Amino acid sequence: MSMLRRLSVLFLFALCASNAWGAVSVKDIRLWAGPDSTRVVFDVSGPVSHTLSTLQDPDRIVVDIATAQLASSIRSMPDGRGFVKQLRGAVQRDGDYRVVIDLTGPAQAHSFTVEPNGPYGHRLVVDLTPDATDSVAAPPVAVKSTEDIHGRDVIVAVDAGHGGPDSGAIGNRGTFEKNVTLAIAKRLAEIINREPGMRAVLTRDGDYFIPLRERIIRARKYQADMFVSVHADAFRDRSVAGSSVYVLSARGASDEAARWLAESENSSDLIGGVSLQDKDDVLASVLLDLSQGASMSASIDAAERVLQQLDRVGNVRRPAVQHAGFVVLKSPDIPSLLVETAFITNPGEESKLGNARHQRILADAIHQGVREYFYANPPPGTQIAKLRLQNKGEAVIASTNAGERSIGSSQ
Repeated sequence: MSMLRRLSVLFLFALCASNAWGAVSVKDIRLWAGPDSTRVVFDVSGPVSHTLSTLQDPDRIVVDIATAQLASSIRSMPDGRGFVKQLRGAVQRDGDYRVVIDLTGPAQAHSFTVEPNGPYGHRLVVDLTPDATDSVAAPPVAVKSTEDIHGRDVIVAVDAGHGGPDSGAIGNRGTFEKNVTLAIAKRLAEIINREPGMRAVLTRDGDYFIPLRERIIRARKYQADMFVSVHADAFRDRSVAGSSVYVLSARGASDEAARWLAESENSSDLIGGVSLQDKDDVLASVLLDLSQGASMSASIDAAERVLQQLDRVGNVRRPAVQHAGFVVLKSPDIPSLLVETAFITNPGEESKLGNARHQRILADAIHQGVREYFYANPPPGTQIAKLRLQNKGEAVIASTNAGERSIGSSQ
């Protein structure tokens, strides 16, 4: 037998062996639905390649997972919810495993793979969101433009990190970050809503997943004056503890500016109240840079105040405001900060994070920092701006959940 023929035989044998014994196992299929999106997660035994197809009449998504098989432990597919009417699957002749996602209506599908992280192994994720071509976009909810005689409220978008199948970090006692962040976010929103002249909007109010950029979109939809994302940190060293506060890094801002200007759908949007649609590339870039620079400066100011308040109620891991390229910090015209409330991997802090009283303490500290920022820098036309003007040169006193407190004189 010639060398070429031997190599061909060996190749065919290896290919057959791969198909017979190297198939990836789909160990579990999980489905999570929120108000605006649905996520399907395939837990797999190893790295996978896949293809995704969108079909109509009827509406459905076809996912072909290469060289895969369904684990014998899966007795049935999860029940449909959200955009998913039902799931059905079968092995194809080529050895791929095909899952058909029957939809309740038109939807956009986006898929990606995730490497092992914590208790989770390899995953294939399919996100379903409303089909933009099938519906007319609702007009923005204008909460900042309507003023009464007393002035409008300052709007704070409160973002509970993670949610749904994305549990975030997990403590040694089994505490999920997604649950802690939601509890603190809800308490923070309650405190803000008790504050005269301030109002909170939650990016999520339940245990469901929201894509990172959708969180920014929601904040901009409500024309928020500030975006606060609540998280709990994690580290392999269980002794590490303390809070920290992040704002957008210069590199993150540069990347986002390039992305914003490159995407045509952003051109009709407003940046800092100005439309970019009728501007040339240079002017649009300058306007975006000005808006982004002002937001970053305001973010640092607010973050420093929040960090000072957190230092008064507990241990601060990093005494200075940190800079990072987190996606949720990338709104070009909304001051944004991300608060790592504590380390969920630290046994002592994990216990505190699950305590309702400590959650209120953390929420109050964040609120006080945000409140101090807005009393020092009140947006024009707000109730806080008018109150500050009326009390020009005098200390402004306003009630809080902790009692009456002096904020400081006008400058």
